[in-house]
Amino acid sequence: MFKKLFGKSEETNKDIQVYAPITGEYVKIEDIPDPVFAQKMMGEGFGIRPTEGQVVSPINGVVDNVFPTKHAIGLKADNGLEVLVHIGLDTVQLNGEGFETLVNSGDTVKVGDPLVTFDVDYIDQHAKSIVSPVIITNTDQAATIDIQQVTQLTKGETPVIEVTMK
Repeated sequence: MFKKLFGKSEETNKDIQVYAPITGEYVKIEDIPDPVFAQKMMGEGFGIRPTEGQVVSPINGVVDNVFPTKHAIGLKADNGLEVLVHIGLDTVQLNGEGFETLVNSGDTVKVGDPLVTFDVDYIDQHAKSIVSPVIITNTDQAATIDIQQVTQLTKGETPVIEVTMK
């Protein structure tokens, strides 16, 4: 009602595409070698087996959380969609070794903007797995989630998930 009164009639678009944040091979969420992710306890999504060490933003939005250990980053779109990019598995134990963050919490980002760089070989040797989950952490607030059938992913270019928020 207030939007109509004060001329703000544009509504936030409920539809959004989530692009690949890392270049590599697509991994079905059920095939991620970690039960928390594979059983969708954190939410719906997919995994990536990286072929290069750069994470870019998969959505237009705001950096919601840069983990102190640099192994994960949370993003939030204008329509409320929340996306977690988790680099490797059990990488929190690396205490930031092998990672460099390029953004801070509160930064506005667009699809393809660099977020984190990481040493693929170091993580492959020192973590449980290099497979990197990309998770919609507020799956319960989505009306529909459609994961595309893809095999090879190019960071910032390959659309992987179409989401309509409630």
